[in-house]
Amino acid sequence: MSKLYKIALAGEGGQGVQSIANILAEAANDNGLEAIYIPNFGVEQRGGVSIAYVQIDEKVIGSPKFKTADIVVALSDRAIERTKRYVGPETVFVYDSSYIKPAKIDENVIGLQGIEADPRSQRPTNLTDEEETEFQVKLPENAKAVIGIPATEIAKEELHPRVFNIMILGAVIKATGVVPVEKIKEAIEAKLGYKFEQNPELRELNFRALEKGMSLVEKVL
Repeated sequence: MSKLYKIALAGEGGQGVQSIANILAEAANDNGLEAIYIPNFGVEQRGGVSIAYVQIDEKVIGSPKFKTADIVVALSDRAIERTKRYVGPETVFVYDSSYIKPAKIDENVIGLQGIEADPRSQRPTNLTDEEETEFQVKLPENAKAVIGIPATEIAKEELHPRVFNIMILGAVIKATGVVPVEKIKEAIEAKLGYKFEQNPELRELNFRALEKGMSLVEKVL
């Protein structure tokens, strides 16, 4: 890599954005890169929007803050609204196009932790054409690319809801190419190795989710 990568990830509390940001930063460090990870839970952590900021570069990173990101990932309607400020003409904006229900908060565990609906962040079902258009208008119009992937839906139908955020992590590393997938797998192993020892099938499930997220972005880039 030859540039500074700035990444913003946001979702409802419990969707695991802090976990995947932490894994991404650790994988970058293990790959000999400089990385800064800053969590932001806001003033309403419980039931609120959780945002993670990650910067990765070959050299020392000068500032922990940035105005625009290279990639923004938003996993709920409220997350979309909170992250549009970080979108610029060179930003790739990725959002979950599934119907989102936030999970119970547990930022230290990979994956969704059991669904608990929050009416402030649910997207209504059975939208009319006019209402669907209004939702689409919420998406940033000044981004380099806007990519919608049904991550929640695919995780539930093809894998397991708990690996939803690992799929998102796969999408991030494919969209940026900032860290080799093998380093990401090593970081996941370091974080969840004790669980993998107890149930080896979890390793395969997480790695399948990672590769699925990569393939989803590869199809649209």
